[in-house]
Amino acid sequence: MYCMLKYLKYYLSTLLLISAIIICSIGGNSPTIYFICFSSIIILGDIFLGKDVSTEKYSYPFLINLPIYINIVPLVIFLTMVVYIFGNQGSLLLVNFYNRFLFIDLIHIKDGVTIFDGISLVLLSALFIGLNGVNPGHELTHRKKDKLNMFFGNWLLAFSWDCAFALEHVYGHHKNVGLPTDPATAKRGEGLYRFILSAIIKEQHDAWLIEFDHLKKRGYTSFGIHNKMLIGYTRSLLITIGAYLIGGIVGMTFYLLCALLAKSFLEVINYTEHYGLVREPNMPVCKRHSWNSNNIISSLLLYNVTRHSAHHEKANLKFWELDAYPDAPMMPQGYLSMLYLAFFLPFAYRKVMDKKLVDWDENYATPAERKIAMAQN
Repeated sequence: MYCMLKYLKYYLSTLLLISAIIICSIGGNSPTIYFICFSSIIILGDIFLGKDVSTEKYSYPFLINLPIYINIVPLVIFLTMVVYIFGNQGSLLLVNFYNRFLFIDLIHIKDGVTIFDGISLVLLSALFIGLNGVNPGHELTHRKKDKLNMFFGNWLLAFSWDCAFALEHVYGHHKNVGLPTDPATAKRGEGLYRFILSAIIKEQHDAWLIEFDHLKKRGYTSFGIHNKMLIGYTRSLLITIGAYLIGGIVGMTFYLLCALLAKSFLEVINYTEHYGLVREPNMPVCKRHSWNSNNIISSLLLYNVTRHSAHHEKANLKFWELDAYPDAPMMPQGYLSMLYLAFFLPFAYRKVMDKKLVDWDENYATPAERKIAMAQN
């Protein structure tokens, strides 16, 4: 039984997405109720379920990778449902397909959606694009030499229009973390919403430069068929066209809103992962340069990206191979709980983290890093 559970626990995010499809299709304010319950599971789970510092061995890697690959199916089903609900046109073929094969009455759901349900569906869509799209896409695009993983990873990132992430994160952020040049490292006192905007713009800029450099080294033209940024935008464009065909211009607009919000949520995670931490130039990345977390719910839903100190120290490791590093600088709560706090109460987040930064300066920073931190302070 335990052997099965250690595999099944990483299916949690997939099962939550499937449950969202089922429950949100019931009607009667079910999207609002589900969003409240979903958020409560995350926040209360992080607070009360404790931490997991174990690193287990897995004999069947395919079974633990499987939920990452299959995420794309329920994600498409959920987003298609949401686009239809918000859309100003409807496909009878799509309605019949959902009725016949998924036992979901799209017309009934659309007619019963309230304003609060609409807000909940947008927030849920953005969260699931992040949890079941961006986050597994991040895991897979780190496996640079595996074509199947890169294929799935890039398509999962395409839902949030974030092809830049596969380039800038892997080849830029992991090299520059903690430095002023890194767009994904938030400085002390930096406002969240300003950080989100500047990070998105700078990451796009850096990703283009990285790709131009890669193409030049391989002897390809800058804007040819080998350009990964252009290929990535094409993937996202195809998804957007699909949203237009399903829900018209209004449905497509709501999809783009969900994609932008999902990208913003990613930047909130980036904001929390390294907030206020500094690194001396030309020095190696160590476990002290990330805020770590071993809270169970966030770790399972985010495929252990919460073990961020180990991820930055050994970026080639699979998510189940990462060490917990309980002696690394620790987040006050799990990543997803801190996402809620930072996004909805950014001033409260900074107040909490100011105390953590005092501890980091005193107990983790090198003398050179303390000087850099003092300048930011």
